[in-house]
Amino acid sequence: MGTLDSQIRVGEVAIGGGRPLVLIAGMCVIESEDALLNVGHRLCEICERLGIPLVLKSSFDKANRTSVDAFRGPGLDEGLAILDRVRARLGVPVTTDVHLPSQAAAVAEVAELLQVPAFLCRQTDLLEACAKTGRPVNVKKGQFQAPWDMGAVVEKLRANDCHSILLTERGTTFGYNELIVDFRSLPELARHGTPVCFDATHAVQKPGGNKTHTGGDRDLAPVLAKAAVAIGVDAIFMEVHETPELALSDGANSLRLSEVEALLSQLVALDALVKRG
Repeated sequence: MGTLDSQIRVGEVAIGGGRPLVLIAGMCVIESEDALLNVGHRLCEICERLGIPLVLKSSFDKANRTSVDAFRGPGLDEGLAILDRVRARLGVPVTTDVHLPSQAAAVAEVAELLQVPAFLCRQTDLLEACAKTGRPVNVKKGQFQAPWDMGAVVEKLRANDCHSILLTERGTTFGYNELIVDFRSLPELARHGTPVCFDATHAVQKPGGNKTHTGGDRDLAPVLAKAAVAIGVDAIFMEVHETPELALSDGANSLRLSEVEALLSQLVALDALVKRG
């Protein structure tokens, strides 16, 4: 969406600067190494057929689960080891959430892109720790945050010599247990001089909407993804699962793996049309 100067590199993947759409996708949380490897392998096959660059995503810890009893993931050490092995097997860059400043250096040893969760986007110590790793940093815009206010987030990163920054829109709080997407946010985010990503699956969450866990409406995710690509975003983020009904986190808004290729083929065609224009 931005200028050529706003392009960043995640491993061998270029994002922004008028480049073709990039996919950031994977399981919400690492349920097992085999499960992540299977999803990653399928995504690699799809992306190779469609000619779309892939950054594989999964979390070693879901630190903001609704219930104290909810599955959080394998933890930092085991989770990073799994991500490292899957990355080596598939030959694609990976990204994962960083929740604490003390985690940043360890995550940067494995992940080519560090992800700051939306709830933590204003945490100065966390942003500074991620910036100092030298890795590109993807910050998800807080559900409570105006897009123009993300300029302060960008400046915190740049003040610590991080200039490879990606900003992600993932919806805005709209009353209780609801999110809404204001698509004016996308060009507003681009004005900060960074590439822009749209998180199609978290944007259809109903946070805490099922009392003990977060709800969502995955059927709306493709609709929002197409709208974002029509505006000209640089990347699309989506969480996918082979059987979303059995997912251990965010199943209600995760896309079914068997339906991803059809959607991506439409997004790639739409992206090519928009960026030619």
